[in-house]
Amino acid sequence: MKVQGSNSRADHIAGEIRASIDHMQAGERLPSVREWMERYQASPVTIQKVLHQLSLEGRISARAGQGTFVEKAVQGGSSLPPDYSWQTLALGGSPISAEVMGRVHQFPKGDLIPLSYGYLDESLQPVAELQKAAARVLRQPHIWSRVESQGLEGLRAWFARTLGQEYRANDVLLVSGGQAAISTIFRAIIPAGAPLLIESPSYFGAISVAQAAGIRPIPVPCDLGGMRPELLEQALKSTGAKAIYVQPTFANPTSSSLSLQRRKAILEIAKRHNAFIIEDDFARDMALEGHILPPMAREGLGQVIYLRSLTKSAAPSLRVAAIIAKGPVCSRLQTMRTVDELFLSGPIQAIALELLTSSAWERHLARLKVGLLSRRNVMLEGLKQHFPEARVTQIPKGGFSLWLELPEGLEDRSFAENCARAGVQINAGSTTFSAEATGQFIRLTYCGASESVLLEGVRIIGDVAREMLSKMGTVSR
Repeated sequence: MKVQGSNSRADHIAGEIRASIDHMQAGERLPSVREWMERYQASPVTIQKVLHQLSLEGRISARAGQGTFVEKAVQGGSSLPPDYSWQTLALGGSPISAEVMGRVHQFPKGDLIPLSYGYLDESLQPVAELQKAAARVLRQPHIWSRVESQGLEGLRAWFARTLGQEYRANDVLLVSGGQAAISTIFRAIIPAGAPLLIESPSYFGAISVAQAAGIRPIPVPCDLGGMRPELLEQALKSTGAKAIYVQPTFANPTSSSLSLQRRKAILEIAKRHNAFIIEDDFARDMALEGHILPPMAREGLGQVIYLRSLTKSAAPSLRVAAIIAKGPVCSRLQTMRTVDELFLSGPIQAIALELLTSSAWERHLARLKVGLLSRRNVMLEGLKQHFPEARVTQIPKGGFSLWLELPEGLEDRSFAENCARAGVQINAGSTTFSAEATGQFIRLTYCGASESVLLEGVRIIGDVAREMLSKMGTVSR
């Protein structure tokens, strides 16, 4: 198999155009997109991507109705870039590594098949319903006025009702997405330098927030049933931690769920140690089969700070999440959120409320279940056919991803890099461990592409694996 990056064609064209520009004068007009297409026999998408990159480099600029021009003459192709080295001294050491920031900002790159993308493909999003909701909302008077700091009361009441009758709208704080909610909670209740007990492996976004805030993420090992209560007890005794981050339902990245027995055990342990449980319930709307247990927050009044987001189950840009809690911690959370962003966008909240309180929401969830279940099964069958060397740790009953253990001889990061060069973007499992990884794993998501694209992606990573293993003399095929 020939492993070749999907962006190599664009990179080649960019290099040739860059070389031409280096010998042109500032203000000189460049050929049109059509002329570039004919010269390089390339698609308009490829040419536009190349020109956009050159524009970001400051080499060219587009003038409306006139064309594209050389922005700055480069003598002999050896212009010196601006010197920003002083910033390194001014910034000092970073609390979070560039590698971690790269994971947080990760977005499907170019034409790579997105098997790392944790958001719904557009075909699974309630696009038509959102458009109708937005049209109705934007006709409302005063829609662009400031809203109350906690969020729209109607939307807060909806989140409270879905959690349980013990909760009211005043227990709910709205924030702009799950990542913002995690950041608000961590920084509000955990001082810098203090420990946070976290599943191992766990959501890398939560690990990143902790590191950026100067909080020490302490891993608590998990098995196929999630966080192990007996090890949680030991960790609380040894660290004195006062906060525990868990994803009890379809955890990211493993897709495991805590049993009722483990949920009760973890609640009892947290209560004995006067520790908060941060329950991230991001995938509650993504159950595929079987019975889904109620949130831990129903039994842990005052013990559990509950987080639920609409972003994963609706659309990436519907940046609405709820933090729900009881007791003095509510005021602490409200203060932190207000310091960060004062209040959440009114139109976004109103659109979310319009969607959630219509019959369209339940219809969307029904379609979503069918679509995700089908994609999960397609990916599982594809792995059996094209990548049987990998071990699927468990078949998820919900969520959006599979957790795979790589065959002996493959290292997760180098494997992910080779897959990217071959045209598929995946997640290396080691990025989800806050300490040493317990093995070589990868996460594959099945929510961000069509079934045919998913199958092609699995075929490619299987080919990459066999090529890497054959070079090591592990397999021959």
